[in-house]
Amino acid sequence: MSPPVVVLVLSMLLGVQPVTTDLYLPALPSIVSGFGSTMPQAQLTLSALLLAFGISQLFWGPLSDRFGRRPILLVGLAAYTLSAIGAAMAGSMEQLIAWRTLQGAAMGAGVMGARAIVRDLYAPADSARVMSKALSGLGVIACLSAPIGGLMNQLVSWRASLLCLAVFGAASLALVAWRFEESLAKPNPHALRPADLARNWLTISRSPLFWAYALLSTTSYGGLFTFLAASPFVFITVLKVSPTEYGLLMFSMSFVYTLGTWFCRRLMAKLGVQRAVQWAGLATLLAGAAMAGLGWLGVQSVWAIMLPTYLYMLAHGVHQPCGQSGAVAGFPSMAGAASALSGFCMMLAAFGMGHWLGLRLGTSALPLTNGMGFWAVCIALTAWVLVRRYGDLNAAPAAASSAAIVAPLGDTSASNLVAPLATPLAASAIPTAAHASNV
Repeated sequence: MSPPVVVLVLSMLLGVQPVTTDLYLPALPSIVSGFGSTMPQAQLTLSALLLAFGISQLFWGPLSDRFGRRPILLVGLAAYTLSAIGAAMAGSMEQLIAWRTLQGAAMGAGVMGARAIVRDLYAPADSARVMSKALSGLGVIACLSAPIGGLMNQLVSWRASLLCLAVFGAASLALVAWRFEESLAKPNPHALRPADLARNWLTISRSPLFWAYALLSTTSYGGLFTFLAASPFVFITVLKVSPTEYGLLMFSMSFVYTLGTWFCRRLMAKLGVQRAVQWAGLATLLAGAAMAGLGWLGVQSVWAIMLPTYLYMLAHGVHQPCGQSGAVAGFPSMAGAASALSGFCMMLAAFGMGHWLGLRLGTSALPLTNGMGFWAVCIALTAWVLVRRYGDLNAAPAAASSAAIVAPLGDTSASNLVAPLATPLAASAIPTAAHASNV
């Protein structure tokens, strides 16, 4: 595979997650009214998906270490596409919850596989840069998902929004079947033996390098999820923002995140991964302090929330590539298992935060601003203590097989990075200001 093909495949696999939520959230009010259910029931379609997504990675990871990445991706993406069709045809809220749970479990194969593929193909020192390119592609997908989801819901129906997920799943499946070549040089025939599996989990869980970067990903995603879960209620219900304006705000936030992944590569080239993470941690802390401080002072406005959020998302564009690649860097022969455990931690934090927000969201923006402030402190501590002390990727072992290492991508320009994605999607990016959604 050529480096641009690798980036395109990784972008599509990682993009499954934001597509699954971003295209879906604008349809929640229509789903509630269509089934005559309640908003807590509708929220369960999201929380159940995330919980299944997190748990499933614990199974997909060892399976991919045993059989290779390609067969697991093919099975997972096929199941994802079928479950998306089933969700679009659901006749009740209970059926929708069941299909979304299956969809979340299938989604875990793609996201877990993407993180493992980076470790298969690239040395630890290069993996963060390659991951930042793939996450820039994810940013493009996220920018388009929110307005497209709102537009489909507004012009057709909520079922059309869910069918878009099936289309994306089928496209990703076709790309993997057509262009993806197995990245795991030597599958581990013992990866599923109970004793070996327990030993692998124990080895990973004892690694300070793993926890430094896994917790960086987890805390950074925790803040993002807090915003995504609470912002529809805060902006539309509390601050009286129209759905169209909300969709534009989400578009702008995804765009800033994409810029953050571009800055990530520049910072890593000049400062290295550890120092880049520490500077981004400072930006995150400033963003969280500003948002929480304004909330405590009673300042409730769109820009009192969005301006600090932009700074947070810029830093998030640094933390996620470094965190997701760093968590698997020390385990060339167990990259699937390490990727799975890291992903499980992220979704566990999201599920817990979603439950906390569900008990507190009401007529105030404080649950959102306080939650963002909390995660900002956690991110800064992780960056300044754990990553600073244990996050030296140069000390991580090389790839399991030198033949599997791909030459690093040379051009770090944003245009060359996202060109494979931006061209076919450019036409659909025109009718963007459609509706409210997640990023």
